[in-house]
Amino acid sequence: MSEEKEMSFLEHLEELRWHVVRSIGAIFICMIVAFIFIRWIFDNIVFGPAHVDFITFQWLCDLGHFTGAEDALCVKSLPFKVQSRYVTGQFTMSLTASFVIGLIVAFPYVFWEVWSFIKPGLYRKEQSNSRGAVFAVSFLFMLGVMFGYFVMSPLAIWFMSTYSISDMIVNEFDITSYVSTIVALVFGSGLLFQMPIVFYFLTKVGLVTPQFMRKYRRHAIVSIVIIGAIVTPPDPLSQMLISLPLYLLYEVSIFISAIELRKKKKREEAELAAEQAGMS
Repeated sequence: MSEEKEMSFLEHLEELRWHVVRSIGAIFICMIVAFIFIRWIFDNIVFGPAHVDFITFQWLCDLGHFTGAEDALCVKSLPFKVQSRYVTGQFTMSLTASFVIGLIVAFPYVFWEVWSFIKPGLYRKEQSNSRGAVFAVSFLFMLGVMFGYFVMSPLAIWFMSTYSISDMIVNEFDITSYVSTIVALVFGSGLLFQMPIVFYFLTKVGLVTPQFMRKYRRHAIVSIVIIGAIVTPPDPLSQMLISLPLYLLYEVSIFISAIELRKKKKREEAELAAEQAGMS
């Protein structure tokens, strides 16, 4: 472990408490700022994917003009209304949206606090091998959030609002359902994009190998395609827009796993050579 003085159990708890307090404080500050501008946030961000002039729909329409598939890709209307059926519905969703936005904005700092607590307990070599962890995790999380907001959310809303089993049914989504869907897609994508980091640490502790991931690549592809089919409109292009990035993340995870496995073998060989040299 690092050469810092050993701390008692209570001292570790005290240290952890302050990391948690600072993390919650950062989230709370960002949440308050978001709540102050909540009306603008709902009109321009939360309800952004519900407008036909949303940038993703514009890009899809431009792609439709380029490929000659305007009828399939140009979104002309999103036939649904958002309503609040509960007395506290709008206020509760204001708090929910503010909290999620606060958590997303403060995520890099929160993870830095978590890492600052974990890092002193690592060996110096482990600390050296884990350089850039805060940047990598934060970058992938924000990339996933953008993917969830600009790709998954508008496509899901497009599909859900245009899917119909009868002309007698009118789509009037409750505000709690709408916000929950957006939160799940955006925050869930941020977590999903941690796949390379997860496989890196699984490889590091010996639970996963690149050979294992290559062996079950077909199973992973089937799972990714199923996810793409569930959250997108029923056309091949939209499914590809979802499935391709997830598959690329899986391939990146294999690449990272292979690099870490080679480094791990070299470290083990170096340690074995050092032991043999010491015994001779």
